[in-house]
Amino acid sequence: MTPVDRDALAAQIRARLQKADGRLVVAIAGPPGAGKSTVSEHLRTAINDSGNGSGDGPAVVVPMDGFHLDNAILDERGLRSRKGSPPTFDCAGFAVLLERLKGAAEDVVIPVFDRKLDLARAGASIVRADHRILLVEGNYLLLDQEPWPRLQPFFDMTVWLEVPFPELERRLVQRWLDHGHDATAARKRALSNDIPNAELVVTASRPADFIIAFGDD
Repeated sequence: MTPVDRDALAAQIRARLQKADGRLVVAIAGPPGAGKSTVSEHLRTAINDSGNGSGDGPAVVVPMDGFHLDNAILDERGLRSRKGSPPTFDCAGFAVLLERLKGAAEDVVIPVFDRKLDLARAGASIVRADHRILLVEGNYLLLDQEPWPRLQPFFDMTVWLEVPFPELERRLVQRWLDHGHDATAARKRALSNDIPNAELVVTASRPADFIIAFGDD
């Protein structure tokens, strides 16, 4: 894995696009709380910055979180307490979307997860036909456990976000605090589900092409 900071990575992606025949799909992976959404948005803005402040350009973010299973299905399967773990996502559906996006010549409507509503909203974002860089972000993009390896053929570049566990824990507890939980409940939710998911991602993911270390994100 090649160490890189966000701005250098944006330059690498722009350079790689010049050599691509079609769309460039960049996987941005890491444990929950690593900052994938923040880094993806930074890259999108940096790549699309044309100097006029419009932010319009070739890059778009495609979040894996749009493929969360609905809470009703999680309840039916006894998985609500493990929401965010690998079996609580529709990996096969996400693979179908990536396959379609890879070769699409038309606008494609995609789902996005709404944290406030705690559900995925269908048709919440659009990948335009002229978007040539897809910044795909999610916890399990590089997970080397079935069924996740089926995603690998769609990725032209892969990026790993590395954050120390104490910092991950702090961020994950804060996330639950921000959702209105008290300190005890926030810590319990982080330690009972989020941290085990983070440990799985860190120990069972494939190496990436590039790594953004804590402090460079």
